[in-house]
Amino acid sequence: MFHAPLISSVPGLRLAAVVTRDPGRQQAVRSRYPDTRVLDSTDRLWESTGTYDLVVIATPNRQHVPLARAALTSGIPVVVDKPAATSAAEARSLAALSAVRGLPVIPFHNRRWDGDFRTVRRLVGSGALGRVLRFESRFERWRPRPKPGWKESPDPRDAGGILYDLGSHLIDQAVHLFGRPREVYAEIDVRRRDASTPDDVFLALTHDDGVRSHLWMSATAAQLGPRFRVLGHRAAYTVSGMDVQEEALRRGLTPLDPDWGMAPPRAYGRLGTPGADRAEPTDPGAYQDFYADVVRTLRGEAPPPVTLTDAITGLEIIEAAVTAARESRVVSLK
Repeated sequence: MFHAPLISSVPGLRLAAVVTRDPGRQQAVRSRYPDTRVLDSTDRLWESTGTYDLVVIATPNRQHVPLARAALTSGIPVVVDKPAATSAAEARSLAALSAVRGLPVIPFHNRRWDGDFRTVRRLVGSGALGRVLRFESRFERWRPRPKPGWKESPDPRDAGGILYDLGSHLIDQAVHLFGRPREVYAEIDVRRRDASTPDDVFLALTHDDGVRSHLWMSATAAQLGPRFRVLGHRAAYTVSGMDVQEEALRRGLTPLDPDWGMAPPRAYGRLGTPGADRAEPTDPGAYQDFYADVVRTLRGEAPPPVTLTDAITGLEIIEAAVTAARESRVVSLK
């Protein structure tokens, strides 16, 4: 549903094979991508040395590093879904193997290509807001009952819970804009009666230039706050709602369809000051650009669009947040 439509829409990439044991998913692949091989085991990938140019790992979190290591050992570059690993130490070990093998491991932080985030990045970069004082970002949902599955698992090897899930995206966006923070504060709670992993989290990051990033992620938000609110010393930008691409993928659309990634005017954010603000058109979302950049990386034309160093930083922030919440203090991030 997610990676295959993006891959198949990018010039220079071909969806050669999908590995899944699930009969329903196998049939879905055969129906939608009749020229794509369907494999029931990753062993069949590693046996085909030289056949594949890239492996995309979109599995439960605990399998990310073992499968990435197997791919690198077989001589195949890797895209790995977020979080790239279940700990910063595990991600560093993967980075070491990547360096030894001379092959890239590229974390799939697709939310850098959300239309609303691309708009924020443009406004921050152009100086339209002036000096940024505070960056507020939210992924909030109303899911009062936990859904069964590994994302709700309390086993640390699963990296379950909302901090590793949605938090990985929010942290990556903040660091991408303002750099590695020097301090981390967190409030991490389990609010739902039957939940066993965090489902309501607030993070405060202090960056070297004085910007404060406030990040919320929740499954218990009966009313949703703005997706972004960015306060600068000249102007502010506020936008609500979610980027349209994930929902489009769920409906079977691809980046080859007309108006891909385009937010409707009613969803535009507001830019300006009280009494002097205006609608700011949202930049088109472009998840396919991640994979277009991957093509350039594999051809040696450009660095990876997201690096393992970025993913390691995000995991270090998550681990600092856990410490901060447990000890009720601000944690300095070296």
